[in-house]
Amino acid sequence: MKILSIQSSVAYGHVGNSAAVFPLQRLGHEVWPVLTVHFSNHTGYGAWRGPLLAPTDVAEVIAGIADRGVLGSADAVLSGYQGDPAMGAVILDAVEKVKAANPDAVYCCDPVMGDAGRGMFVRPGIPEYMRDTVVPRADIITPNHFELDFLAGRTTDSLTELLAAVDVVRETGPRHVLVTSVLHGEVPVGSLDVVAVSDGGAWAVTTPLLPINPNGGGDVTAALYLAHLLTTGSPATALERTVAAVFAVLEATLAAGTREIQLIAAQNAIAEPSARFVARRLR
Repeated sequence: MKILSIQSSVAYGHVGNSAAVFPLQRLGHEVWPVLTVHFSNHTGYGAWRGPLLAPTDVAEVIAGIADRGVLGSADAVLSGYQGDPAMGAVILDAVEKVKAANPDAVYCCDPVMGDAGRGMFVRPGIPEYMRDTVVPRADIITPNHFELDFLAGRTTDSLTELLAAVDVVRETGPRHVLVTSVLHGEVPVGSLDVVAVSDGGAWAVTTPLLPINPNGGGDVTAALYLAHLLTTGSPATALERTVAAVFAVLEATLAAGTREIQLIAAQNAIAEPSARFVARRLR
């Protein structure tokens, strides 16, 4: 599979393309990484260096790929954090070009906006842009629970309410929705759910809630779910394999006591996810 991944990049650590590219390659997929920023490290450190690339420069890189005549061989476009509507427009233009060349290609969008406990951490106007312009153009989205509630315009406290919110968002365009970091009244203490919904049904996996929340986990999750969904055609299987791999990465990170996710150390779990978690059908 060939994936055009338009995301940020860091030299040290793993977020954006620096989190998504290696897992996809470890699974045997070809990735064309297009960088929206190239920072020394992720911004969670409070200090970083490096350029924020202009949307016109990003568009030029994509145009250069198109010049090679290969856009029609791309199976998917993957995007994450979009810090500016102008960058979002470049990404959506790339999606349009890829789909024009290959109507079977899909767009997977991780609508990065905020998180529970932190609220929105993107610039004003970005959440509305994601909700109204970007998400309706996506085939697959991977919001966390907080982001899903914003996209649906409601607060959800149960699985029933969460599934209803997913249905509201799916009516705007995306057929596949993966909701991460799901906390509701039915989740056992010390656990969380990850929920996948498609035309074929809805499934959930419950995992222990690890005392760790490093940057880049969502970027890995979106990349792996896209890859497993397209290769297996099964949302339930993609959910199981994605959760198993990401949980193994987080366990390795916790054991190492590091701030950066341990993608390299846990690469075997990425390449061959265990059957540790079993998806249960919700409907």
